[in-house]
Parts: sequence; C-alpha cells; structure tokens
Amino acid sequence: MKSNLIVSGSPHIHKKASVSRIMWTVVISTIPAGIAGVIIFGLDALWIILAAVIAAVSSEWVFGILSKRKVTALDGSAVITGILLAYNLPSGVPLWLPVAGAIFSIAVGKAVFGGLGQNIFNPALVGRVFLMASWPKYMTTFPKPFSYDAVTSATPLAMLKEGKILEHIPYLDLFFGNRGGCIGEVCILALLIGAAILLIKGYITWHIPVTYIFTTAILTYIFGASRLFHGDWLFHILSGGLILGAFFMATDYVATPLTPKGQVIFGVGCGLITAVIRLWGGYPEGVSYAILMMNAATPFIDRYTRNRIYGT
Repeated sequence: MKSNLIVSGSPHIHKKASVSRIMWTVVISTIPAGIAGVIIFGLDALWIILAAVIAAVSSEWVFGILSKRKVTALDGSAVITGILLAYNLPSGVPLWLPVAGAIFSIAVGKAVFGGLGQNIFNPALVGRVFLMASWPKYMTTFPKPFSYDAVTSATPLAMLKEGKILEHIPYLDLFFGNRGGCIGEVCILALLIGAAILLIKGYITWHIPVTYIFTTAILTYIFGASRLFHGDWLFHILSGGLILGAFFMATDYVATPLTPKGQVIFGVGCGLITAVIRLWGGYPEGVSYAILMMNAATPFIDRYTRNRIYGT
C-alpha cells in the first residue's frame, strides 16, 4: 500500500515570502520618505541616496566575490542598507561621504560577520556611527528645509540641548518635515505611510516600534522638563530619528530578538537608552547608539526569552 505520509525536515509550513521579496518590499516602503526628503532638501538629497545605494550594492558584489560566497547584491539587502544610511545623513554632505559610509557598512557591518543573516548589528547604523566619529562636522551640519542653498539650520533636538528653544515649535512643522534634520527622518507622515505597508504585509510587528516609542515618550514626559511630569513627550516623538529608527532599523530581522517577549524588552531598552542620551548625554540624539547597544544585547535577550520546547 502506498503511503501518503511524507517526512521531511522543517520548515513544514511555507509562505510565498522570501528574503528577496521582503527586502524589496522594505525598499518600496522607504520610497515615501525619500520623495519627501528630496522635496524638502532638493536634488542634493537624491544624489546622496543614489551614491549610497550604488556604493552599497557594489561593495556587496565585490565582497561576495572575494569571500567566494553566494553574491547577494541584488536581493535588496544592500539596497536597503544604502537607503537607510543615506536617510541618516544631512543633505549637504559631499558625495564621497555616503560612498565611504556604505562601503564601511557592508564591509564591517555585514561582510566580516559572514554576510546576510550573520551580522549582529544593523549595517546602516554601523556606517552612520563610523561617519559620525570620523567626520562629525559634516554629520552635524544641516541645510535649512526648502531653502535649496547653503543656508544651514539646527535640528530641534540640538536647539533643545543647547537651551535655545524659547517658544513652542508647531507640531505640524515637525510632522510634515519643515525642520532641520537628516534626509529620511524629517517627514513623519511619509515614514508612517511606509511603516503601514510593512505592518499590513506582516513583515514587522508592533512589539518593537510601539514599545520603543512609548518608552521614549514616557521617560521624556517624566524627566524632560525642570519639573517632573511636564516634559514635551510629543516633541521628542516627532523630532530626530525616532520614527525612522523604530520602524525601519530597530526591526532588523537579523539583529533583533526572535520572540515577542524579547522584542518588547528590546524596544523598552532602546527607548530607555534614547531618552537617557537625549536628556542627559552629550549628544542631542540617541537613536543610532540605542539600537546598536541593544543589537549587542540581542543574544542574551534571546537566551532568556526563548519559547518553551513543546512537550517539556
């Protein structure tokens, strides 16, 4: 009698999703923020995005050949690394800067760990921190929005850190991107459109973004003013790179915990570190450093939050 029972190794349930499909969907979800960045800061922003993407893809190709591993330059992972790196840069930087950052992101943030799926840190943030440490003047000079010239403008968080904000900045300006900042972080509306795509497709869940944003809001509300429970938490949510980081970088599949419980811990940790750096640290922004620190803690989080094995 012929048996219809087929025994095979896991996984036993398959979906149409693949690494390439997911990565290119993430690329599509970042397009609204890129369009907004070009509208707000001009064509200089577009050239920076293109330079970072081309350098990232080229580096992925070269390092794949040199390491004699399967070349994954066209699966979308290098493209999203270049895009996210560019989104973390001011629009006034010279074009060699995103190229240097993209090469470093792929080489040190990804290739040295074994390539796609092996990196312990978000590659784009590795490149961003490298550029911040190497060329801080370029990384902290922000062109004024809608000026399309050499006029510079401080970010709202930098003004707050220096005590220069004497009156309320309209929340709508923060929401639509009428402020100084990096290319892909200023327009919250565009970022939320992209985030909605990822949530609807099921490629990310609410656990990390919501707990990250909520923790930052709570801590800045409690400690963000001279009196307790008088901080402007909405200002902290809409300013800086919190929304970009929470939805597009803290949700990196490889460098974040596997279980929902672990992801909640990860999000709370990111929010705690971000709030501490913003309120008491030397930098006005803390998103990049918070995510990288929690990336380092991910193996420990996974170890203590792993699911119970069925039957034990």
